[in-house]
Amino acid sequence: MPNETSQKLIDHLAGKGQGNAPAHAGTRFDPQGRFLPEPGNTVVAHVLDGSKSQGALITLAEKMKALPSAAHFAFTPISSYHMTVFQGIIEFRRTAGFWPPTLPLDAPIDAATAHMIEKLQDFPKSQPFNVKPIAVTPNGLTVAGATPDDEKALRNFRDQLANCLGYRHPDHETYTFHITMAYLIKFMTAEQAKTHADALQKLSVEFLQNVPMIELGTSDFCTFEDMNHFEPVLFNL
Repeated sequence: MPNETSQKLIDHLAGKGQGNAPAHAGTRFDPQGRFLPEPGNTVVAHVLDGSKSQGALITLAEKMKALPSAAHFAFTPISSYHMTVFQGIIEFRRTAGFWPPTLPLDAPIDAATAHMIEKLQDFPKSQPFNVKPIAVTPNGLTVAGATPDDEKALRNFRDQLANCLGYRHPDHETYTFHITMAYLIKFMTAEQAKTHADALQKLSVEFLQNVPMIELGTSDFCTFEDMNHFEPVLFNL
């Protein structure tokens, strides 16, 4: 019998209690897995180009794409791989707590981005941090600070950004750091979900044995038009 965590994963892949389609269907991607326009901004640290970590993630992506249920996912480009440090704004999430409080909720994305860049101009330099992989998931990889001090530096960084920009998401304190590599675009049968979850567990064990750290670049404020590319506009916060 699967353990509790595995059963939750199976239920997630099978769509139990989630309506007719996975999250972001019709706004982030279409039924064929093509990414749709969804402009916004964010603070991210890209996976270091040419690093061993990037190579390991490329290999992981290839293995995920080779799984029997791979057609149930839309995979993001390698060049987009990043760890989100702090969620910015996004076109389809214009609600209090997810948007700078000094801006109207109908402000154009470009105007909101300009406002946030101005707020970040005098942002104090963040402490350096390292991250380690935690688990392979349907969407990619969860990560965390490599040491308690690294995790503290990451959390403090998020707090500083929240204070600077004036909002914090409801999950601010419990946010799970991650690297997105894929999005579920259609639910699986229970049997497919069980097979997929078992395969991910094996990939997770293998990845964690071989990749002790994830090499990241600087933490940059980026803009995006969709989930294919994140363009830095303010470097090395």
